[in-house]
Amino acid sequence: MAPRRSSGKSFESLYTHGFVRVAACAPVVAPADPAANVEAILKFWREADAEGAAVLLTPELSLTGYAIDDLLLQTPLLDAAEAAIARLKAESEKLFPILIVGAPVRARGALFNCAVVIHRGEILGVAPKTFLPNYREYYEKRHFASGADTEEDVVRLCGEYVGFGADVIFTAGDHADFAFHVEICEDFWAPTPPSTMGALAGANILFNLSASNITVGKAEDRAVLCDSQSRRCCAAYVFAAAGNGESTTDLAWDGQIVAYEMSEKIAEGERFARAPKLVLADIDVERIAQERRRLSSFRDAAARVKDELIKWGYITFDLGAPARPAPLKRALDRFPFVPDDPAKRDRDCFEAYNIQVSGLAKRIETTNSQRVVIGVSGGLDSTHALIVAARAFDLLGLPRKHIIGVTMPGFATSDATKTNAWALMKALGIDAREVSIAPLAQRMLEDLGHPAARGEPVYDIAYENVQAGMRTDYLFRLANTEGGFVVGTGDLSELALGWCTYGVGDHMSHYNVNGGAPKTLIQHLIRWVAATQMFGAEASKTLESIAAGAISPELIPGETVQSTEAAIGPYELQDFNLYYITRYGLAPSKVLFLAWNAWREKYDYATLKHWLEVFIARFFANQYKRSAVPNGPKIVSGGALSPRGDWRMPSDASAAAWLAELKQNAPETLD
Repeated sequence: MAPRRSSGKSFESLYTHGFVRVAACAPVVAPADPAANVEAILKFWREADAEGAAVLLTPELSLTGYAIDDLLLQTPLLDAAEAAIARLKAESEKLFPILIVGAPVRARGALFNCAVVIHRGEILGVAPKTFLPNYREYYEKRHFASGADTEEDVVRLCGEYVGFGADVIFTAGDHADFAFHVEICEDFWAPTPPSTMGALAGANILFNLSASNITVGKAEDRAVLCDSQSRRCCAAYVFAAAGNGESTTDLAWDGQIVAYEMSEKIAEGERFARAPKLVLADIDVERIAQERRRLSSFRDAAARVKDELIKWGYITFDLGAPARPAPLKRALDRFPFVPDDPAKRDRDCFEAYNIQVSGLAKRIETTNSQRVVIGVSGGLDSTHALIVAARAFDLLGLPRKHIIGVTMPGFATSDATKTNAWALMKALGIDAREVSIAPLAQRMLEDLGHPAARGEPVYDIAYENVQAGMRTDYLFRLANTEGGFVVGTGDLSELALGWCTYGVGDHMSHYNVNGGAPKTLIQHLIRWVAATQMFGAEASKTLESIAAGAISPELIPGETVQSTEAAIGPYELQDFNLYYITRYGLAPSKVLFLAWNAWREKYDYATLKHWLEVFIARFFANQYKRSAVPNGPKIVSGGALSPRGDWRMPSDASAAAWLAELKQNAPETLD
């Protein structure tokens, strides 16, 4: 197997980090004129070459046009099509991208609707269409034979014998995880698309050349099929349909081009374009391979058809990706836990909030508790836990006065957060209380002989944790007194970074509604609840104020507000690192590459690298805290760190290999 990191490649190149750039086009077709169509395809091919694309996909029968009916059986057309293939083969010696072009191919006394795969001066193989539509406006069986009807694995084309078959995988020998399969139009409308077996045989990019005509609503149907096939096959699916130029005798064409990667739409072209443009999609084949290793059902599915997979062939080629810098052209979500699209973000907030609410409601019902206790600081996490509890009590028909919220000012509590805490508790109508921990914390510092007890400005971990421990200890004893349980407030991001006081501290509770929610999501959840006016205008006003505040533990006194993010890094970056390291297990150097592409307009390379190193070191050092977390609902896919669910690792594991990988594969600076 080829090494995951190719030597001599630029850190700034997507090919260094397991990506493959593919291009797709829908050239203006000249019906029954292969010579003219070659020129249109060559124009796009050269453009794809300039863009550093590894593959160029064209529509079905793009060399001849699809809607030419009985002309497909005319010798002059078929001779011209083969001459066009020979021309493309010769031109390919000067071009980097693999070309997947649609053409009729004569073989075994029949005619096949094929995808011809050309690369670096040779025809790698020919993939025939398997399922031929013969209904409504399609009568392909009038002209073509099905690829399933032949057992031949070679075909004579342009004077040489080349691989032939729909059960073939094209795989790069010098780019790990890059392997693709080709099917044609109707194939993926069938109950058993050839690409399903192609994926099980190892292809992680599935290409479809199509000449599907357009009718009202059909574009959405195609997109759904691409989405579902990429999701089910744990693959990328790239679809290119015929467009402008096809005969409109009875049909119309829209030139739809779309690319999905594991259900995420990563590229889309303009439909009905008079002057079609090249569509580029940067596909993360390494991430696909990593996800397949995680999915036991994918392996089980392959095992069930192992006798069929034995028959599949593999055609190997050397991609020869350029070593020059090639930044991603793919848009990356800066906030992977929070969608950019407003409608999807609204949907996700609705689901996340109600997951938390339903989880807490179930725990209240199960324990037959009539009260819960929450420490309310006026910060993000306790605010969100409180509005989750308020909603749960409403749904259960319990009075909000049975929610006991306690604000517990310490040595550095600001007036702003205390004011927000009181305003929110009053607006929600809960049992609001205030207990200062300062006297007890002072006494404990004195008992410890701590310098701060004598007025010396020594603000170490003991000084901070005395306060955190006092607060949690009080909440537990209050819950005992009131016959309730403590609702935890600590979030997923803090748990990942170990930014929580173990045991008798914000690490512990009877039930933690926020344990599966990253900080960046909690910020949006609070704003979402405020926008819905769920708890009234006054509560929404306070929620907006809290969401806009600085993130601080408020444990160390001074003129400057203590900043959490100055110590452990911006949460927006650390949530980005958390997502890609725990969700997909990506190498740190690749996570840095992704962060550089997503965040470089705000953070320089050195800053991104520094905070990634901090994340790795803290993540490994604090596993012992994650090994003993209270119950709480999983909220985001692949994002839970409970040892009973998504994440399991030993508490004494070393970060050395991860830090070494980053040092070895990521330069100190970028010019």
